[in-house]
Amino acid sequence: MKIIPASFDLNFSLIEGTDMVHHIERCARVCFKSEDKIENYLDNTAEKMIKSLIKNGHLAMLEHASFSVLLTVSRSFTHDIVRQRLCSFAQESQRFCSYDEDKFGNEITFIKPCYFEEDSYSYRCWKESCEMAENAYFNLIGCGKSPQAARMVLPNSVKADIVITANLREWRHIFELRAAGTTGSPSPEVLEIMVPLLKEVQKQIPYVFDDIIPLGI
Repeated sequence: MKIIPASFDLNFSLIEGTDMVHHIERCARVCFKSEDKIENYLDNTAEKMIKSLIKNGHLAMLEHASFSVLLTVSRSFTHDIVRQRLCSFAQESQRFCSYDEDKFGNEITFIKPCYFEEDSYSYRCWKESCEMAENAYFNLIGCGKSPQAARMVLPNSVKADIVITANLREWRHIFELRAAGTTGSPSPEVLEIMVPLLKEVQKQIPYVFDDIIPLGI
C-alpha cells in the first residue's frame, strides 16, 4: 500500500502562456478589424485587449486558446471534476489497470486525505480501511477475478490520474467555482489542488486569470 499527496502537473501540456494571450488578441482584433494595432510583443497591446474583453464580458474570445493539466487525485475528486461538461478528460481506468502488476509496484496507491490529521484516530481508521480494501482487491485478483470485478471493493481514496483539457473561458469558470468559491463552498480536497493550480496558472498565463481571487487570500 502506498499513500501520496494530491498533486498537479501543469507542464503536462507544455503551455506557452505569453503566446496564448497574443493569439487571443489576434483572434479578437478580427472582430474589430484592428489588426493594424498589433506591432510587436513589446507594445503590450495584448494586455489591454484581454482586460477589455474580460471587463466587457466578451469571453468567447478566450475559447481560442486551451491547455491541459495532469492531476493526481482521489477518485472522489475525479467524480466531482468531470461534472465540468465543456472539458475533455482522460482518466486512469480501474477496469483495465491491474494493480498486481510490476508497473504499479504490486500495490494500490491512495491519496492522503486532507480531512484527517496524520497519526490521529481518524487517520488510523482511514488507513486501516484502505489496507483492508487493498487486501480484498488482491484476494479477488488471486482467485481469478478481473480488475473490473475486483475494483468493486476499492474506496474513493484510490489514486486516479486524470488529464483535463479546456479552453481558457472554461478554465476561468472552473477556477471561479472551485478555487474562488463564487457560487458556494468547494470541498477541502478540491481547494487543496485548485487554489495552488490557479496561482501557478496566473504566473504562466498573463492577464486572463488575474481578477480571480482564490479562497484563503
